[in-house]
Amino acid sequence: MLDNLDPISQAIRIQTPRTQQGEHSTPLYLTSSFCFDDADAMRAAFAEESDDNIYSRFSNPNVDEFTRKMVALEGAEAGFSTASGMAAVVGSIMALLKNGDHLICSSSIFGNTNTFIKKYMPGFGITVTMVPAGDEAAWEAAVKPNTKMVYLETPTNPQLEVLDLEWIGKFTKRHNLILNVDNCFATPLLQKPIDFGADLVIHSATKWIDGQGRVLGGVVVGRADLIREIYLFCRVTGPSLSPFNAWVLSKSLETLDVRMERHCKNALKVAEALENHPQVSLVKYPFLKSHPQYDIAVKQMTAGGGVFCFEIKGGVEAGRKFLNALQMLSVTANLGDTRSICSHPASTTHSKLSEEERLAVGITPGLIRVSTGLEKAEDIIADIKQALDKSI
Repeated sequence: MLDNLDPISQAIRIQTPRTQQGEHSTPLYLTSSFCFDDADAMRAAFAEESDDNIYSRFSNPNVDEFTRKMVALEGAEAGFSTASGMAAVVGSIMALLKNGDHLICSSSIFGNTNTFIKKYMPGFGITVTMVPAGDEAAWEAAVKPNTKMVYLETPTNPQLEVLDLEWIGKFTKRHNLILNVDNCFATPLLQKPIDFGADLVIHSATKWIDGQGRVLGGVVVGRADLIREIYLFCRVTGPSLSPFNAWVLSKSLETLDVRMERHCKNALKVAEALENHPQVSLVKYPFLKSHPQYDIAVKQMTAGGGVFCFEIKGGVEAGRKFLNALQMLSVTANLGDTRSICSHPASTTHSKLSEEERLAVGITPGLIRVSTGLEKAEDIIADIKQALDKSI
C-alpha cells in the first residue's frame, strides 16, 4: 500500500512494525546490540541470510526507518544513514574511490568538504580537479582516463550557484562517471537529482531535514550497488547514526513539506525586500530573476530554498557591525532551523581557504548568508534592516 502513496505521504507513514504494545509513534530502540533465539539465527544474521539486526553500528530499526523515508523522498533504490553530513560526504567518496583514481569536483563547495578533498584525499593517492561551477568546457577538459566520480552541490554553499543537473547528468553518463550530488540546500522537496541522472545523493540531515537545530545526521541514497559499498565501508569505519538522532530526524520528515513551503516563501520575500537597500550591493537567491542561473533554477527546482545571501557595503567591518546589531536573528554556524540565522562565511565556514580561493568561488569579505526561518517575514525584514542601518 505504501508504495502507491506520494513520497511526501510515505515520509509520514513509513514506520517500523508495531510491537505488541500497539504504539502509534515509533519507539526508541536505544540498544547497542540485538539478541537471537539460537545460535543458528545468529549465524544466519552474520552470513546475511536474514535481515535481523546484529549491532547498531551495522543497522538499527530507528535508523532504518529514517533511511527508508529518505529513499522514498529522493526516489532512490537504497540508502545508508551516517552520524553527520560530513560522514556522508566522506563515506560516499572513500568507499568508491581508490589509490590512482581521479575525482572531478565543483570548485564551489562547503568549506569542510573542500578541506577534506584538498588536504586529505591526496594522502590516499586520489587526485582531484576543481572546476568552476558553470564552465562546461572546463568540465569536459577535466576528464581523464582514471576519472571515476563527479562531486558537486547545487545550490552551492554559501554563494548559491546553481549547476545545470540536466547537462551534468548527460555529461557523466557520456563519460561513464559516478555522479554524486549534495542536495542539502534544496532538500528532496525542491529538487530530485536522481531524475537528472545522479547516482548518489547526499544530505546533511542536520539542516532542513531536522529543521530545529537539535541533532546531527547525514544520509546517502542512490543506486543499490553503490550504497552497498558505502554501507560496507561505513560499517567498518564506524560513522553510524545514533538511534535517538534517527528517531528525531524521522519525526522531522513528517513536517518537512509544510516547513519548506514557509521557508521558501519567507526567503523570497526577504530577498526581494533587500534588493534595493542602500547598504546592500548584491542579493543572490535562486528564484530572484536577477540570479545569474535563474533559468536553470526554475527548470530543476520547484522553489528557491530557504537560504539567500547578500553583499553588505563596507566589507568585513560593516559585516561585523551588522551581525552585532541583530536583535532577533541568531548568529551561529548552522542553517535550516525554524529560527532565522545569519553568518559570515569568509570568517567562519570558509575561513580555512585562502583569500584568493574564497574570491575565486564568490566568497567576498562582505558576503552574509541568511538561513530564513519560520518567523513572520516582516519581523525578519525589520531586524535585518535595522542592523543594516547600524552597519554604516
